[in-house]
Amino acid sequence: MVSTEFPNMSDFASYPSLSGRAVLITGGATGIGADFVAAFARQGARVAFLDIDVDGAQTLLGSLEDCAHAPVFLPCDVTDLDALAAAIDAARERIGPIGVLVNNAANDVRHTLEDTDAAYFERSVAVNLRHQYFATRAVADDMRTHGDGSVICLGSTGWMIKNEGYPLYAMAKSAVHGLVNGLARTLGRDRIRINALVPGWVITEKQRRLWLDADGETEIARRQCMPGFLQGDDLARMALFLAADDSRMCTGQSFIVDGGWV
Repeated sequence: MVSTEFPNMSDFASYPSLSGRAVLITGGATGIGADFVAAFARQGARVAFLDIDVDGAQTLLGSLEDCAHAPVFLPCDVTDLDALAAAIDAARERIGPIGVLVNNAANDVRHTLEDTDAAYFERSVAVNLRHQYFATRAVADDMRTHGDGSVICLGSTGWMIKNEGYPLYAMAKSAVHGLVNGLARTLGRDRIRINALVPGWVITEKQRRLWLDADGETEIARRQCMPGFLQGDDLARMALFLAADDSRMCTGQSFIVDGGWV
């Protein structure tokens, strides 16, 4: 059995520049997204998050009642661009102009080359890539007006290590790097940073329930340089750094958090 122990969260850094900052997170109700919401809220940020999982969102909100600013949940299917635009407007009204955007929403459902048609292709691109572009466009003026900002786009090492079982997900996640590189100079003129945060195999409840078995644990122990399961908290701590003023000269980069797998 691989150890899942990791240090107490109180042992980690705090970022004064995040206190009171307006942070928008897509896909924030469960999994890694919920860890993002919790981490930013506990830094004193004003957090709004979007998701279709209402029950998951309510459970998360109940665990964060002691935060200085209670997170705001806005139900939204990010594949519906009109709904996405309306939700971002609603978030802005609730928490103020957006200073940090975490483009997290995705779906790594398994599929095959033979079983995918044009409609499935479009849905996969919509949930794993398209919303990242349009959410970034929607908040860019907020950041320009403020004089700076940070956009964090979630990638994946899944396409780098040539896994099978999700070709369209791999395609979309590889394109995140093109999105980041394609916007870094344009946004950088206004001191807006955009980076890719690239997870390895993060053992969320979903991953444990659907795909982690004894063979998977053996593979993690063999392939990762570091022992133990990669956790959502590990990604959240990197997101905090990329959002905070501490990373003010980091843009157009890919920050891999995978325990040394790739």
